[in-house]
Amino acid sequence: MTLRIASLVPSITELLVALGLREHLVARTGFCIHPAAALADVPKVGGTKDVNIAKLRSLAPTHVIVNVDENRLETVQALREFVPEIIVTHPQGPQDNLQLLAQMREHFGAAVPGLASRCETLAVELVLALGRCRQQAWPGERVLYLIWREPWMTVARDTYISRMLVEVGWQTWPEVHGGDAGAARYPALVGDEPWLGGIERVLLSSEPYRFDAGHLPLAQQLCPQARVQLVDGELLSWYGPRAAAGLDYLRALADAA
Repeated sequence: MTLRIASLVPSITELLVALGLREHLVARTGFCIHPAAALADVPKVGGTKDVNIAKLRSLAPTHVIVNVDENRLETVQALREFVPEIIVTHPQGPQDNLQLLAQMREHFGAAVPGLASRCETLAVELVLALGRCRQQAWPGERVLYLIWREPWMTVARDTYISRMLVEVGWQTWPEVHGGDAGAARYPALVGDEPWLGGIERVLLSSEPYRFDAGHLPLAQQLCPQARVQLVDGELLSWYGPRAAAGLDYLRALADAA
């Protein structure tokens, strides 16, 4: 069977290219933008939340890669009517990238020469980056990681982002767990929560909301006592080839504190 892969997950689209699967990629979302040159002629099938099912069907994928956080359950249910194999991904922390790489080897390793070796290289890079984080004794900070405004939205402690931050001793607030899926994983703030007074650092992510320097004073009003800074949301939330670099980026941020 000739591989025809559709990826509905931006970070995993990037991973597929890194693993040598570009020639088998027949569809992506409009948010799958890296690496730009390699993806320029790959058809787009809508967004992660509003997939054009009819267009995707016409591209006849043999495999569609989805993600519990990124894609809707009803989308996956519709895909099951015509897609031979759906690969469901759900990394919940940086170490889960090892399982993600194992999934790619399992499904595509036999068909793509060199893929297993490329997976191993990424796995080693991740383990080394985790080791560099864990060999330091971090003092710990209370952190508010903002992903949206109007309303302000942040991340629960059982999200990939929050578990990335823990690797440098940064504990996200509020102290809630959102479960495996759903809006509770990304709680909205009223702005007068008592715990905001204890936040030591506010991080404004570059995605999904594109925070910029103009938003710094607005976030400062939430936590006047805290250090407020912009951060690269792709490095802190994208799985795959960015995971190790994201951990090193976090170390640099924490070391500069």
